[in-house]
Amino acid sequence: MDFVSIRIITGDVARLVDFYERATAERASWANEDFAELRTASATLAIASTRTVPLFAPGSAHPADNRSVIIEFLVDDVDTVHQNLTGFVEEFVNEPTTMPWGNRALLFRDPDGNLVNFFTPVTPAAIEKFAS
Repeated sequence: MDFVSIRIITGDVARLVDFYERATAERASWANEDFAELRTASATLAIASTRTVPLFAPGSAHPADNRSVIIEFLVDDVDTVHQNLTGFVEEFVNEPTTMPWGNRALLFRDPDGNLVNFFTPVTPAAIEKFAS
């Protein structure tokens, strides 16, 4: 089994895609006005309209209602990313902080309130874990 993607359901696909394109410097691939994907080397962030929910099961997902999942991106230099996002990101949850497990992490919220973590491994063990 391979983990391939995470999908965010939103009431405004264009707004959320624009946010993630600017935050990640990746371009989205649009299937239609209700669905777009930002692909990285390791996984895909899919962004879908509330109009897609009934295709799976009516009422099974609600936009801007997440308080348990963190969307994580590995970046080369989290401190530089923080500088670049200042003035663009409206809600930083914390400034870059070195975590006990060896990653320097920056937490913020996207326009729908989803928690996003950009991180850089900084300890030898963390660097080794994420070496490609």
